Order: sequence, then structure tokens, then C-alpha cells
Amino acid sequence: MTHIRSETSVPDHVVWSLFNTLFMNPCCLGFIAFASSVKSRDRKMVGDLTGAQACASTTKCLNIWALTVGILVTTALTILSVIIFQAISQ
Repeated sequence: MTHIRSETSVPDHVVWSLFNTLFMNPCCLGFIAFASSVKSRDRKMVGDLTGAQACASTTKCLNIWALTVGILVTTALTILSVIIFQAISQ
């Protein structure tokens, strides 16, 4: 069993990536972020902290983009559907 010290802990963002994969997955960014977070976790378990930090940084960037694009698309579709509904009801 591998024990990781708290001072060398690298966040792998697996939960955030899983959320983006399930709910905010525009252009498969959430899935790619999830794959990158699993890669980061694997490297952390092997002891490659530099590689784990690089993958964690990539994962964080992908998650930010997936969440931002997902929120923008959801907002745009909501506004568009309200406009269409108002046009139909008149």
C-alpha cells in the first residue's frame, strides 16, 4: 500500500471531472478531463509527483473550460427556448 504524505499531496480533481463528464460535457471536455484526472491519480500512486502535477494542471484547465462552456451553452439554450416560446405564444 502506498502512503502519500500531506505535504506532497497533489489534487487530482476526479470528483470535479466526474461531475463535468456527467452533467457538463460539451465537446467531450468533461470526459477528457476525467481521463486526465485518472492519469494524474495513477502517476501520484506510482510516485511521479512532477508528472502528477502536470496532469493535475491540465485537468484543472479542462474542467474550467468544460464548466464555463457548459454553463454558457445551458444559458444560451434557455434564453433561446424562452424567446421561441414567446414568439409561438403570440
